Amino acid sequence: MKQHHKIHRLKESFLLNMKRQEKNDSHLLLFWKGRVALYCLLKSLDLKPDDEIIVQGLTCVVVPNAIIYAGLTPVYVDINPDSYNMDVNLIEQKITKRTKAIIIQNTFGLSTNVEDIIAIAKTYQLITIDDCTHGFGGRYGNHPNGSFTDAAFFSSQWNKPFSTGLGGYLMINNPKLVTPVTELYRTYQSPTWIESFKLLVLIKVKQWAISDRTYWFFLTLYRWLSNRNLIIGSSQGEELCTLKKPQGYEKKMGWAQINAGIQSLKEIHGILSKRKKTAMVYGRWLKSNNKTHVDDRYHHNHSWLKYPIRVKNRAHFFKLAQESNITLGDWFVSPLHPIKDDWHRWMFTADDCPNARNAAKELVSLETDCNVPQRVIDFLEQHKHYVL
Repeated sequence: MKQHHKIHRLKESFLLNMKRQEKNDSHLLLFWKGRVALYCLLKSLDLKPDDEIIVQGLTCVVVPNAIIYAGLTPVYVDINPDSYNMDVNLIEQKITKRTKAIIIQNTFGLSTNVEDIIAIAKTYQLITIDDCTHGFGGRYGNHPNGSFTDAAFFSSQWNKPFSTGLGGYLMINNPKLVTPVTELYRTYQSPTWIESFKLLVLIKVKQWAISDRTYWFFLTLYRWLSNRNLIIGSSQGEELCTLKKPQGYEKKMGWAQINAGIQSLKEIHGILSKRKKTAMVYGRWLKSNNKTHVDDRYHHNHSWLKYPIRVKNRAHFFKLAQESNITLGDWFVSPLHPIKDDWHRWMFTADDCPNARNAAKELVSLETDCNVPQRVIDFLEQHKHYVL
């Protein structure tokens, strides 16, 4: 009963932060990871094998993985290089009789062209799914990200402004989807007590041990252990090298995540405010130095998970950042991050998405949840000949 009360508190706090009026618990479901939320939704749709789901080319491989695990086929659309989101003008040429849904991604937290994509989907009677794994706390127009589509899935993993260590959510906006999704969700297991305890330890390590000086060491160690399934990681080894669904993939959120989420939501407004202020600092420097930057018209609504910049000789740029204890993200090292080759296994052809392929050669993401953004500006100033 106590755990059920905490789940209710977390759901209600989440919906309040989304400024949603409806508080029906069945509209919000909690998962072990955000990708599992997408998988659960797709499986509940009762689609035929090899039905097609449209997704953008610059994404994380766990998104097409969820599509493939569900027995469906990902179809990729190139991005607009200004927003790093799906190019709305290329969507219709990818639609076939087998197309059933469009996943609308808000990359780095930025939502663009949502209404236009929804209009296309309605024309072809397609389901719309908002990939809000980067977008919690951001808005499109006058509404929170995830409000417009039939359903939206969120991530609350380590680097998100609202974090539960690992974790994700499915918000269902179309009432017709509530029953089939919740019926399938009830068959999912909760993580074991040991899994939740291990995750709790990692959450505490992140809170107390990771700083600018230790970031690179812990990041490298975490990814090495995670890829070998020696630790509870963001991605298991199988997800990065095979198309086989990992054992125990279908999980609900556990007690460690729920407790962390309740605490995290108490601090969310301050975190988002800091990220926006930091992004403005980065944007001003990039604009004043004639570098690639996010257009000013996007600043008001952006949730600023990361601030994207483009650099030349990225590997050396990362080395310089590591030497200076500057925190950088490597989103995206490939059009199917972090897979660097054999993209055909995920049914991706690089020539079909040239903008995604080119962006993935140059993108670096600046940390927005930092206390001293001037340190980053000083680093960029010192090495601005690398910044494009």
